[in-house]
Amino acid sequence: MGHRLSKIYTRTGDAGTTGLGNGNRVSKNSLRIHTLGEVDEANAAIGVLLCEELPDEVRTLLTNVQHDLFDLGGEVCIPGMEMITAKQVQYLEDELDRFNDDLEPLKDFILPGGTRAAALAHQSRTICRRAERMIVALAQEEAVNDAPRQYLNRLSDLLFVLGRVLNRAGGRGDVLWQKRKNA
Repeated sequence: MGHRLSKIYTRTGDAGTTGLGNGNRVSKNSLRIHTLGEVDEANAAIGVLLCEELPDEVRTLLTNVQHDLFDLGGEVCIPGMEMITAKQVQYLEDELDRFNDDLEPLKDFILPGGTRAAALAHQSRTICRRAERMIVALAQEEAVNDAPRQYLNRLSDLLFVLGRVLNRAGGRGDVLWQKRKNA
């Protein structure tokens, strides 16, 4: 493989367009580029979470997720490309079940907080949900495979569970919502 990123600026986007992976140029304000940006932001948020002290199994999982999100971005960047598979969605479901099995069932809603790592997992979850909404919007305009949407849906659920796991790893419990606390 050559040095594909040897020159970072190209000036080709100065007029408000950008190139897709298939060579087509589109507006930087297109739904496809917005979706790509949301996926990129989700990946970056998980990168910030990975800067925290994490259990090894969580670190490994999130590193795998970052690679998948890069693939997912590639799929969004190249219309018609399929890079995310049902196997990757199933992997998230299996990990979600594994981590959730050790947690006590929730009786109330929880607030996104506790430890810094848990709060960052919840922040990543909300960004992931936004990326999922953008894929849904894109699919209303253009053909989009189902697996990326499903992947983001499972990932946001997994990040919720990881928030709970990370609170416990940090010696904290869930931050429970108190209905009408300040009424």
